[in-house]
Amino acid sequence: MDIAQVAVTVGGVALSAFIAWYFWFAPREVTRAQAAGGMQEVDVVVKGGYSPDVIVVEAGKPVRLNFTRQESAACSETVILSDFGKSAFLPEGQTVPVEFTPEKPGEYDFHCQMNMLRGKVIVE
Repeated sequence: MDIAQVAVTVGGVALSAFIAWYFWFAPREVTRAQAAGGMQEVDVVVKGGYSPDVIVVEAGKPVRLNFTRQESAACSETVILSDFGKSAFLPEGQTVPVEFTPEKPGEYDFHCQMNMLRGKVIVE
C-alpha cells in the first residue's frame, strides 16, 4: 500500500466516524414546551435537522409542534410522529402545526420520511 492509498483509507474512516457521530452521538438541543391556553407549544425549525430536536412535554395535556421548513431538501418535506399516528407535509417557508395529546410518559421519536432527520418528544 502506498502513501496515497493509506491517506484515502484514513480519510474515509475519519469521514465515516464523523457521520456516525453527527447522526447518532452529537449533543442535542433540549427544549421544554411552553404552556399557553392549555396547549403545550414549541416552534421547530427544519433545516439540516430539527431545532430543537428534543422536546419535553407533560402527559395528558395537548401538544402543538409548529414545524417551519427552511430548506428545499426532499428529505425534510415530511415529518412523521408514528407513535401518535401523525404525519405532515412541510411546504418550504410555511409553518405547519402538528397536534396530539401524549397520554403516557416515555420517549417518542419523530423523523423525516427517510429517517435521516430525527427528533424526540419526552413525555413526563
